[in-house]
Amino acid sequence: MKTKAGAILSSIRIDRDQDRKISVQLYMGLRDIILSGGLNGGERLPATRTLASEVGVSRTTALDAVSRLISEGLLESRIGAGTFVSHTMTGRAQVKPKIVGAEHERQPRLSPSTLRARQLFAERRRLPHKSQAFVTALPALNAFPMAQWARLSARHLRSDRDAVMGYGNPYGLPRLRAAIATHLNASRGIQCDPEQVFVVGGAQQAFSLIGGMLLDRGEKVWFENPGAIGARNAFISQGADLVPVAVDDEGIVVEDGLAKAPDFRLAFVTPSHQQPLSKILSLARRLALLDAADQADAFIVEDDYDGDFYFGDQPLPTLKSIDTNGRVIYVGTFSKTLFPSLRLGFMVAPASMVDAMSSIFSSALSGVPTWPQAIVADFIDEGHFATHIRTMRQHYKRRHEILHEHASQLEPHMQIQRASAGFHTVGYFKDPKIDEAAFISAATAAGLTLSGIGRYCLTPIERKGVVIGYGAASESEIRQGLDVMAQLFG
Repeated sequence: MKTKAGAILSSIRIDRDQDRKISVQLYMGLRDIILSGGLNGGERLPATRTLASEVGVSRTTALDAVSRLISEGLLESRIGAGTFVSHTMTGRAQVKPKIVGAEHERQPRLSPSTLRARQLFAERRRLPHKSQAFVTALPALNAFPMAQWARLSARHLRSDRDAVMGYGNPYGLPRLRAAIATHLNASRGIQCDPEQVFVVGGAQQAFSLIGGMLLDRGEKVWFENPGAIGARNAFISQGADLVPVAVDDEGIVVEDGLAKAPDFRLAFVTPSHQQPLSKILSLARRLALLDAADQADAFIVEDDYDGDFYFGDQPLPTLKSIDTNGRVIYVGTFSKTLFPSLRLGFMVAPASMVDAMSSIFSSALSGVPTWPQAIVADFIDEGHFATHIRTMRQHYKRRHEILHEHASQLEPHMQIQRASAGFHTVGYFKDPKIDEAAFISAATAAGLTLSGIGRYCLTPIERKGVVIGYGAASESEIRQGLDVMAQLFG
């Protein structure tokens, strides 16, 4: 095995028509790679026999080149271990190669949809995702049952290699699709066949797939204003014409949508916990939205991103569970219920859309990695998922209560809304003259992660404030964060 170890150096080219000796060409090729940072200090070279074979020279030539580099101190030989780049090269400033011809090349001609999307994305900075006050969209990672997850991971990584490492089902692992269908039936009241469940690489991919499947360029999409940034960007990328629809205490205002675009093709909503205003879509509005979609021959994307974490009174039924005409495409994600780096989500298609969606998945997608799906399927089937959800509901409820118990000091300046699900809420400024951007900048400098409501808006709204995430912060971080916010008001 010793002869097979070490960096692959087949990029070195030997020109036998040159007057320069082959051993010198090999020496200079190795030297350039080391000095340019292509090999780091302490990194092992392949055995001279392997190097000679890969570059196409004799072993004697390889020995000559390597010996010269050892004598110059760029390489060092360790008896019984091999040849390594000298540690004196560690930390050396690397010579970055220039991109050849870049200054002469014309900018590529991008599609109109991409140009428009880039323009709309230009000022949307990505927020840091670090467990602290008051980051949003990040679950309490330190409360995740890692020991159980590690045990299930080890079981699957030791299983059949074809199952772990091969190409999986493009629709998703059948066991996971069945487990998701069972969970949705029991916890969210959604009766669906596993064949209606499609596993994707996160909710964002689901939104892009739905947009690509249903929307022609310029078709109208009702979108909550303010609304979820990721979904908004996905639909913009598909060339959609987003129609900002107002949100009030009952959720999306259907009458506003009908007044602005009665011919909409798609509506995007977060009914169980509005993103970002934390409102719950009332039953009357849910029924009105379903009727509007039916009249317009449109579809509804229901993003239930944290609906499992409902800690209020009896939750309202999901849109999907009361949809009798096949208008709702339900999207869920394990980024909130488990952890984001899984990049695992799912969507439940109406029965009428299963054949078309199956065709797209089988023809254009390779599916997501199989072994994480297998772990999640076992995590659900063995009851760990249900236990985790119950535990986290209480965790987020407690964090929510701590937020409000300690928020009295902000009452002269901010009205923090009570939530009944998930792990974020909003705080409205009582003084309309406060500048959101300036407040966010000051909070960032003070070590807080906050986002202004305006960041979520397609068009400006009257009320100003900030989105406050409390799920990923400890109790002390929440209290300290509120103290800092109080100081920012002066």
